[in-house]
Amino acid sequence: MRTVILVLFFLFSISSLQAQIPENDLWRSLKRGESFVMIRHAEAPGIGDPKNFELDDCSTQRNLSDEGLDQAEQIGRLFRSNGVVRAQVYTSEWCRCKDTSTQLNLGKVNSLSLLNSFFNSYSRKSVQTSALEDWLDDQFFDTPLILVTHQVNITAFTEVYPESGEIVFIQRSDKGDYEVLGTIETL
Repeated sequence: MRTVILVLFFLFSISSLQAQIPENDLWRSLKRGESFVMIRHAEAPGIGDPKNFELDDCSTQRNLSDEGLDQAEQIGRLFRSNGVVRAQVYTSEWCRCKDTSTQLNLGKVNSLSLLNSFFNSYSRKSVQTSALEDWLDDQFFDTPLILVTHQVNITAFTEVYPESGEIVFIQRSDKGDYEVLGTIETL
């Protein structure tokens, strides 16, 4: 049994290493239009949203902390230091995602309901993830594409469980499916 566990751990370690390409190559793929990124909103303490949550009222939501605001600015600087100075930025309608997107300072921020959290409505996972994939199928990546969303959305699309502010680089294959090239943690 112990041998089986060690073999499984080894195989998982190898597959994880193969999936992650060097950071410079991740940035190069984004600048060349070969990939896009999904970012989990910056640090917003807690889980989910309060019971009195209203989409149009930030005071009822879980919001970015001061650390989260700083983190979002640092993420924007990270993009610029890697040659991405303008991007197509789409965000969930949740305030913590909109604030993260704005703090990036990489271009006009566009709300996209397909990026909204389904944490409290998990039955929407498949339909919403499929609709996001259909939307992405119609996008051109000639200008870097940044999607700022929530952990559940990113995990459903990529099987990656991102930390706050983590950047997930995703490539569309010739077959039309999507694969994760790698991630960059920002905390």
